[in-house]
Amino acid sequence: MYNAELLSDRIAAASLERRRNREMQRQDRIFNAKVRTIGIDKEALVSQVNERKKKEQAEAESLKAYAADAVRNDKAACLLDQRQLKDERLLQGAIEDFRLNFQPRWSRREYDLSNPDKIRGQEKIQMLPGLVGEDPDSQGRLKKQQEQLREWSFQQQHELATARHQQRQEEQQYDQDRVDLDNKALQLQTIEEERRRTVALATKNFNLTKATENAEKRWKEWQQQEEDNRTDILNQLQGELLSESQEQGISVLGLPRLSPNSYKGLADEQLQHIINCQQQQIDEKRRIQAEQQQEELQQDRFRVASARTALLMERQQARINKQLRRTQDNTNAQLAEAHHEQTKYLEKVYTNIPDDSYFSQFNTSSR
Repeated sequence: MYNAELLSDRIAAASLERRRNREMQRQDRIFNAKVRTIGIDKEALVSQVNERKKKEQAEAESLKAYAADAVRNDKAACLLDQRQLKDERLLQGAIEDFRLNFQPRWSRREYDLSNPDKIRGQEKIQMLPGLVGEDPDSQGRLKKQQEQLREWSFQQQHELATARHQQRQEEQQYDQDRVDLDNKALQLQTIEEERRRTVALATKNFNLTKATENAEKRWKEWQQQEEDNRTDILNQLQGELLSESQEQGISVLGLPRLSPNSYKGLADEQLQHIINCQQQQIDEKRRIQAEQQQEELQQDRFRVASARTALLMERQQARINKQLRRTQDNTNAQLAEAHHEQTKYLEKVYTNIPDDSYFSQFNTSSR
């Protein structure tokens, strides 16, 4: 058997692969802590959007060029079709004229070649003089036929030469039309290239102008920023912020309030008060630590006593377990002795023990 893969199997496998890929991508997005907590990369997305726009623009230009080529090819194909139709009409007309002039009805095979006018003059048939089947005017009729054939040959040669001359003229006209079309296409291509060069030059000039404007704008912004920085530094140096006077820190609302932007430090009384508060906090912390140490010591004594009591209880339980084990061993020995005596008795009573032949008679069929 050949391992033939069905279309439904391929479609199901492709669908399963797509779901698996989507699940893996989803897991990458969910379990990636950086993307989940920080967010997406905006610069990368912007670059992707710009690349996609450039790609779409390139595709649009390619499609436009392809459409122009298709229009040019369609025009050439239309001209060729018209030329072919015209040639077919001329050929059909020439065939009809040749049939009308050189293949009349009376010149067909079913007519008498010796007398082409026989059908025309059937109503006026007369018996020839002489014997039946004689033709006294055969020489004159043969001469007329030869002259007629010569005239037909000259006429055919003239018509053939005329047709060849007309065909050469038409071919020259066709070549001239193709040359004109090529020249027109070349002219259109030259105009398109000139337009593209003009657009590229205009774009380049616009970009240069824009870059110059941006550079001037950045230069002016830098100068303005430097001027602002110098003014700010001068204001800071000449203002009250860098002075060492503690009176600058008093708020306009009164003494209890302070001004954060002009505060220069604490007074000596405030510092002494803070030092006293800190000393009180240190003493309080030491007292609390002493109490905690006393409490921990009591807890350690309680844990030691509890451990000693647990050890005594474990030893007592071990002695009890040892006694129970001895009792159980004695009971097991008595039971083993009784089982041994019972086995010996059964061996004496039951002497007919079944062998393999007895069991082989069972389960010999599937029913």
